[in-house]
Amino acid sequence: MMDIECSSELNEQPQMLPPPPGTFIDREELIQHVGEFAVSQGYVVTIKQSKRDKVVVLGCDRGGVYRNRRKPIDESAECIRRRRTGSRLTNCPFEVVGKKDDGLWVLTVKNGTHNHEPLKDIAEHPSARRFSEKEVLLIKEMTEAGLKPRQILKRLRQSNPDLLSTPKHVYNVKAKLRQGNMSVRNYKSLKPQKSAVRNNYLSVMEPSWRQHNPPRVPNLIGGRFVDSQSFASIDVINPATQEVVSQVPLTTNEEFRAAVFAAKRAFPSWRNTQSTIRQRIMFKFQELIRRDIDKLAMNITNEHGKALKDAYDDVLCGLEVVEHACGLANLQIGEFVSNISNGVDSYSIREPLGVCAGICPFDFPAMIPLWMFSTAVTCGNTFILKPSEKDPGAAVMLAELAAEAGLPNGVLNIVHGSNEIISTICDDDDIKAVSFVGPSTAGSYVYSRASAKGKRVQCNIGAKNHAVVMPDASMDTTLNALVTAGFGGAGQKRMSLSTVVFVGGLTPWEDKLVERAQALRVQPGTEPDTDIGPVISKQAKELICRLIQSSVGSGAKLVVDGRNILVPGYEHGNFIGPTILSNVKVSMECYKLIQEETCGPVLLCMEADNIEEAIDIVNRNKYGNGASIFTTSGVTARKFQTEIEVGQVGINIPISAPFPFSCFTSLKPLFAGDINFDGKAGIQFYTQIKTVSQQWKDVAAGTSSDV
Repeated sequence: MMDIECSSELNEQPQMLPPPPGTFIDREELIQHVGEFAVSQGYVVTIKQSKRDKVVVLGCDRGGVYRNRRKPIDESAECIRRRRTGSRLTNCPFEVVGKKDDGLWVLTVKNGTHNHEPLKDIAEHPSARRFSEKEVLLIKEMTEAGLKPRQILKRLRQSNPDLLSTPKHVYNVKAKLRQGNMSVRNYKSLKPQKSAVRNNYLSVMEPSWRQHNPPRVPNLIGGRFVDSQSFASIDVINPATQEVVSQVPLTTNEEFRAAVFAAKRAFPSWRNTQSTIRQRIMFKFQELIRRDIDKLAMNITNEHGKALKDAYDDVLCGLEVVEHACGLANLQIGEFVSNISNGVDSYSIREPLGVCAGICPFDFPAMIPLWMFSTAVTCGNTFILKPSEKDPGAAVMLAELAAEAGLPNGVLNIVHGSNEIISTICDDDDIKAVSFVGPSTAGSYVYSRASAKGKRVQCNIGAKNHAVVMPDASMDTTLNALVTAGFGGAGQKRMSLSTVVFVGGLTPWEDKLVERAQALRVQPGTEPDTDIGPVISKQAKELICRLIQSSVGSGAKLVVDGRNILVPGYEHGNFIGPTILSNVKVSMECYKLIQEETCGPVLLCMEADNIEEAIDIVNRNKYGNGASIFTTSGVTARKFQTEIEVGQVGINIPISAPFPFSCFTSLKPLFAGDINFDGKAGIQFYTQIKTVSQQWKDVAAGTSSDV
């Protein structure tokens, strides 16, 4: 909301100034702006005329004084006419108009004058007699308990001695309650920090987007969670039960422009906010995430399907990024060079870019949004976040916590949609940088389209991993790692282990690998002992089954088949058990597609005669994001580390998400863009360097020097 610096406090003489014109995100924000300013100036506004989606006319609710109300003893017809005319409340000419223009609301002052004195005390206004939301609920409870209006009023005044309402007002509220109307006019709105509009009804019920069944996921625009005006939506399906958890509206172009406008408007004040204040907000934010981690994890499990323990890990990995953001000030320090010429100093500083955007995948509903906006906003940017349309709930919950932590309105905004909104993000001139994680096809599209618009871009796409198992590797350690990394998260993690190359052959490992895979418990993620939950959608399940069948048809051996698994009570769930394919060749479709896209709990087993052949297999796969080797030989491990051509290497451990203080490294074509994620690279991505050279001369001495 627009910041207002009032020249006078309420306890000083109000000046009855009109509100400053401006542009606003929506009708409600415009009305709130006018109402707050009006109270600070000693008058109250009301809605005179409104066409909800086009125009709103606001006038003064303080019409002046009654004139000549005494009834004369002897009245002629002319006297009666004059008395009636004179008894009317004098109309105040004050009027402001808000009109919708290209998705935003523009405020203009039509007449800024008043014909009456300002209110010295806001309690003089009739609106002061209104009940608060809490008081209406108490009236309802006491009415149901059989109390009379005077008894109700007496009890209300015990907690609010300044209450000016009468029993008649209680009767009116009771009448509304009988009609099922739980809306109230709130006297709190007359205080300067709140809206002061007479027609501004505040509901004691849940927000409108939560009143839908199933609930609609809201946009976050300018600090307010608002239901989209779009009629088109996408169902968020619980993968275990096929129940509709919520609906994601496709954000309209007007709503997107409003979100960008809010972010752009919030940027100047946010960039000038002290870095220590931004850090304190992050400290509070991480505290709130810990407080609500159970709710976040349960939401992720219901929308994504992953086991509850994996959902907790999802949140905790994102929490590490927030904790890292608490100390980013140390990493934003510039450089200083003294006296590079005669009396000339030069120094560099890091500055935020402006409005940035993040486009998230479905596999980590909490971690990846926190990857993006935690670092971006702590560096001083404002942010537009587009969560995955398959599981957006965690991102919305995190945004609520960020607001509770003190993140100012407009610094973080959320929009929803699929391909169209992604194109809009790439094309918008006010967005300076785009961060993307997702499938390779979409990532290549985002990179080419956003970079063509001159944006800074980072795209982490199509990441999958290999493991090379040497004959001398520790049996238990290696098998535990393969099973955990290969089947954890139902194999849908971008860091999953999809292919294992056994040097010397699979035979010594096969029986025990099969035994451990078959011991995994496949059931809904909400069960405490779940190892593998359902995959994200029926389409994903069908794709996995098709790839498995194609592999068998191409000559692969189906060692463990998880396609026909049945979970009692969840027969319609998207469950696939752990599946192992051996004799896989690089030419097979399953190897190409499973490596390229996030897939499922399918482990491909290949064989190599020696370490050189295994390294060659990994290096020839362009989607090899990371690779691990399991061996007890330091010489072999060092050879692997040196010759393997991937961004991340694991030795006796599978590839995992990096710690936030280290950079998430990927090589082309798995990474497209300017600078990588996390660590110092993340700060470099969300900031730009400015170099300043300065010279101060002693004017009094009249000296001069050449630079």
